[in-house]
Amino acid sequence: MISVDKQDAITLKIAHAMANTKTLDLDVFLFIPGELDLESHQVSESDFYHNSFTQKRTYFSTETLLPLIHSRLAKRGRLSNTQYRVSLSLFAYQYVFALDNAVSTLINSSKEEVTADEIDEVIELAIDILRKMRRAVPYEESLKRYYANIDNYLSWYTGQKFLSLVVALPNSKSYTPLKERLITIVEKEQAHRNLNNYNSEQVRKDSTRLSNKMRLLRRLIEHPIVLQEKLTSMGNNTKRFIKGSATGLVMLFVTTAVILARDYLGEITASFILVLSVIYALREVFKDDLRDILWRWIQRGKPKWRRRYIDPTTKKEVGRKIEWLDFVSFDRLPDRIKTIRKKRVVQREEKILHYRTHTTMATSKFTSGYDQTREVININFRTLTRLMDKSNNRFFRLQEGQVVKESLEKRHLLNLIIKENNYDTEPLYYRWKIILNRSKIVDIEQIPL
Repeated sequence: MISVDKQDAITLKIAHAMANTKTLDLDVFLFIPGELDLESHQVSESDFYHNSFTQKRTYFSTETLLPLIHSRLAKRGRLSNTQYRVSLSLFAYQYVFALDNAVSTLINSSKEEVTADEIDEVIELAIDILRKMRRAVPYEESLKRYYANIDNYLSWYTGQKFLSLVVALPNSKSYTPLKERLITIVEKEQAHRNLNNYNSEQVRKDSTRLSNKMRLLRRLIEHPIVLQEKLTSMGNNTKRFIKGSATGLVMLFVTTAVILARDYLGEITASFILVLSVIYALREVFKDDLRDILWRWIQRGKPKWRRRYIDPTTKKEVGRKIEWLDFVSFDRLPDRIKTIRKKRVVQREEKILHYRTHTTMATSKFTSGYDQTREVININFRTLTRLMDKSNNRFFRLQEGQVVKESLEKRHLLNLIIKENNYDTEPLYYRWKIILNRSKIVDIEQIPL
């Protein structure tokens, strides 16, 4: 299952879990409007990849309480300290992930009058999960400190999400009891942190210091479960061969030209020196162009990067992924993608970015108890927003017999189509429309297929 959401104002987040299979192919097709004129700005695939793409893969479990069960086993001495840390971190990470999704759904629904039952359900689930975690405080001092850091962060983060929900709820008397209940829970969580002396008084009074500390605790949570990555560019030897071949071809031309010039102009004269200078200038110009043309021709369609995934605890390689990124024409797309996109006149000018991955995971080398990973791919649209026109559109309308002029921001529509193939069932296809302006992603809408 693929989910697409906003990571921040101009960053798109694509998330998916790799379950019940050791192999997965993912194809992401991004249709960029031709009016952005991406081609004339000469944005290469490599530049787009390194400037716009970031990704992270973590251990994942659909059984949300499994890490908590592991933590209790560790408390009883049936699991190692390392397993305890991994399990508790995974529990915290998945709780934060679930709370993010639940509160985001409520905030988006608040514009359409979210019900009290929906909010109560999220509140009860959050309180129940925190209560269950706090029943399993470890005995060992080193593990107790790790638990305290996790509990500190989850308590604070729960308060932050509930306060954001309070701000987003409509200013209506019917929502006053819900707001008061949310604020009461936040106050109780704050009292819980103070009672356990999780944060010093200086940190509690300084919002910047508190925020920085929580960011460090978040990194502590993610460290045991986020797989380490080693990225290498593929085709380096081929690139060296092409560079040498291009230089050899150009030098062959230069040598021939120099011999012909010598035969035609005779001994070394001012004319001969001038011609020689022109020949060597042409060499510098065409050498790089020839190299780039040969590289694009040979490398087109071949993988460009390889990632190796390393378990942060055992330091063993647990998986690999190879990646492609190419600008492609509509005619070169698979028939199924063409059908989904439904080519029209306006699509002829679109620039299509195709990002493809082939991932294989060795689940037998995973941390004990886990057989799934979850990957988040972030695509930053800063490269595209820089190409957008700063001016606004003028819009005229009639209002009570008077002409009213409005200034409207320019927005651009991007289409996103994703194909997911885990070789276990038939490939799945998804489509989204993304509305983007110069400062943010305005809206993301999934289109049923």
